[in-house]
Amino acid sequence: MAYKTILTILLSLSLLFVVNCGDQKKESSASDKTSQGRSLNFTDEVTFLNTSGEQISTVRVALADDNQKRNQGLMDVNELPADAGMLFIFPDEEPRSFYMANTPLPLDIMYVNSDSVIVRIHHNTTPFSSNQLLSEEPAQFVVETNGGYAVSHDIKEGMKIRF
Repeated sequence: MAYKTILTILLSLSLLFVVNCGDQKKESSASDKTSQGRSLNFTDEVTFLNTSGEQISTVRVALADDNQKRNQGLMDVNELPADAGMLFIFPDEEPRSFYMANTPLPLDIMYVNSDSVIVRIHHNTTPFSSNQLLSEEPAQFVVETNGGYAVSHDIKEGMKIRF
C-alpha cells in the first residue's frame, strides 16, 4: 500500500512539474512579444533633398495618415531600423505639437510645411517625455527617424523632402 502511495505522489509531482514548465514557456513567450513592442510595415519612402534639390538620403517609412495611426505614432515601438521612420500626413497645414509619451526610442522629429520644406527639427528627443515639441511654424507633414539621423545625414531646417 505504501508503495502505491509513493508512486502516486511521484507521478503527481512529475505531472505538476511538466505542467509548470509548459506554463513558464508560455509566459516567457508572451513577455518576449511584449518586450519587442509593436512592429511596423515600411511601405513608402521619404527622400531628403539639400537646398540644391540633390538627394541626401532616403528612409523607408510607415505611414500615419489617419487619426488612429497619427495618435499612435511610434509609441510602443522598441526597435526602428537605421534606415526607417514614420511619415505623418495631416489634411491641412497648421502649427503642430508632438510629445514622446510611451515612445521608448530617442527620435528626430522633423516638421515639414505644405511646400515640403523642413521648418523645424527636434533632435534626439527624450524617450517617455511629456514635454510638448512644437513646430513653431505651420506644418502639414512630420517625419520621425531614429535620434541622430538628421545630424549624421546633415539634414537641416530649410531643406526639403520628397515622398
